[in-house]
Amino acid sequence: MTAPVGVSGAVFLLPVQLSVLGVPSPAVTPTNLLYNVVAGPGALLRYRRDGRLYGSLTRHLVTGTLPGVILGAVIRVFALPGPAIFRVLVAALLLPLGLWLIARTLRPAPAHPPAEPSRRTITVLAVGVGTVGGIYGIGGGSILGPVLVGRGMPVAQVAPAALASTFVTSLAGAGTYGLLSLTGGQHIAPDWFLGLACGLGGLTGGYLGARLQPRLPERLLRLLLGTLAAAVGGIYAAQTLI
Repeated sequence: MTAPVGVSGAVFLLPVQLSVLGVPSPAVTPTNLLYNVVAGPGALLRYRRDGRLYGSLTRHLVTGTLPGVILGAVIRVFALPGPAIFRVLVAALLLPLGLWLIARTLRPAPAHPPAEPSRRTITVLAVGVGTVGGIYGIGGGSILGPVLVGRGMPVAQVAPAALASTFVTSLAGAGTYGLLSLTGGQHIAPDWFLGLACGLGGLTGGYLGARLQPRLPERLLRLLLGTLAAAVGGIYAAQTLI
């Protein structure tokens, strides 16, 4: 479902891991990063075969998110270990972002489409998103995708770059959590079995989703991306009120 719009799917696994499977915090974050590492190559392989993986957007996103995710991992372990702030942060980011993208998609197309963000803007945005992604383990693609698509960039261009950024930053983030786990803190290491098992499913699903993307209309992809972001944000908003 998520690979056609540049989202790894980890954002949907977070509520399941926290509320259903009982993965402790902050171990849920490196577990999700491990999922991204295993699942990511499926969609990336398909995008590479279609010739849509490499480009300047991918380079700028990776350059920004890579240092950000390392910073986010440190913040997650030492400043935001509990799940309460974690849920509020996800809800505050994704719910308005998804609703904004849906509203922009449903409005009549403007006579003059918005200018695409500059390279510097993309890199700065990627640093911030990488930091947030390192905090709650989704790699940043689920935030970068709605923002860049909402600014007028086509989904077919954003999706491969966002997934590549998620994969690279998840590698760095998982490694950072691995090093931090050596400090002796509780629940810092990932749940290896869960991360690998979910990742194998994501590996197959990501490949199929990337293959399906060229057959889907742009408007549908934008609505799907906005709905995914708003749905996850709504789930966490509801959990904070319970």
